[in-house]
Amino acid sequence: MIKNKKTKTKSTKKSLKNKKVKKSRTAKKPQKVDLVYGLVPKKKKIIDFKRETSINFTLKLDWKVKHDPGQFMMVGIPGIGECPISICSYSDQYVELSIREVGNVTKALGNLKKGGFVFARGPFGRGYPMHYFKGNNVIIVGGGCGIAPLKGVIEYITKNRTDFKDVLLYLGYRSPDDVIFEEQLKSWEKKFCLNVSYDKAPAKSCYDGKVGFVTELIRKSKFDNKNKIVFICGPPIMMETVINILKKKKFNNDQIYISAERRMQCGGGKCGHCMIHGVYVCKDGPVFRYDELMDYKND
Repeated sequence: MIKNKKTKTKSTKKSLKNKKVKKSRTAKKPQKVDLVYGLVPKKKKIIDFKRETSINFTLKLDWKVKHDPGQFMMVGIPGIGECPISICSYSDQYVELSIREVGNVTKALGNLKKGGFVFARGPFGRGYPMHYFKGNNVIIVGGGCGIAPLKGVIEYITKNRTDFKDVLLYLGYRSPDDVIFEEQLKSWEKKFCLNVSYDKAPAKSCYDGKVGFVTELIRKSKFDNKNKIVFICGPPIMMETVINILKKKKFNNDQIYISAERRMQCGGGKCGHCMIHGVYVCKDGPVFRYDELMDYKND
C-alpha cells in the first residue's frame, strides 16, 4: 500500500467520520496467492455463452469458487495464451466473465460455445471490501467495459440490499449498439436509481434519452458527500474527470474507490508487469482506494 506523501488526508477512520461516512474503512489486505495453485490453470466448462455486442460477450463457467466483487481471473486456451478477465458476477455457484475481443486470446475465446471449455486460474487480487460499507449510500460510476467488474458490486448489493441505503448507478456507453448487460439494466432500473447516457445519439432513430458523456451526469447531479462511497471503473480519462468532479463536490479521497488496469501475467506479484511504483495491481489491486494511488495517477 502506498503512503500518501503529499496529501494531508487523515486516517481513514477519522477522515470518513469528518465526512459523515459510516463505518467505511480501507480495503482489506490483498489475498495471499499460493503460487503452485495459482499458476496451474483448471479446465472449466462453459455453461452459458451470451453475445452482448458485436465484440463483447459473457462466459458463464461451471465453477463454484468464492470471490469478492472486483477480483479477476486469468483465462486462456492452451497453445494460444491467456489474459486477465474481470469477474462480472457475485455467486458461489458459478463465475461470469465479460470479455471484449481485442486480441488473439479474446478472439479465440469468442469462438467458443456453450458446452466448451476454457482453462482458468484465480481468483486474484483485492476486490471491493463491501462489508465495510454497510449503512452507507453507494454511488457506482461505470463506462463501457468498465461496467463489467461493477456488475459484481451491483449483484452483491442486490443480495444484501438491507445493508445499504440509496444506490445510484451512472453508466455510460458509446452508443446503444455498445450496451452490455442490457437485460440486467431493466432489473437495475426497478431496484436502484439508474442513469444511463450514450456518447452519441443513434442515427435515424427515435431515441430520446440522455446523450453525452457519463461525466456530465455526475456533474449535474445534486448529491453531496454525506454517508456516501463511490466506486469508479472505466477509461482513465473518464475516471480522472469523475474524481475531479467529486472533489468539487467535497468528496474525500478515502470515499472514492477505483479499479486500475494493467497488463497482468502471473497474477501473484512475481513477474512485475503490472507494478506501479512498488505496488502490484494483480495483488495489491486491482481495486484501490483513491488516496493509495493518487500520487501516481499519471503512471
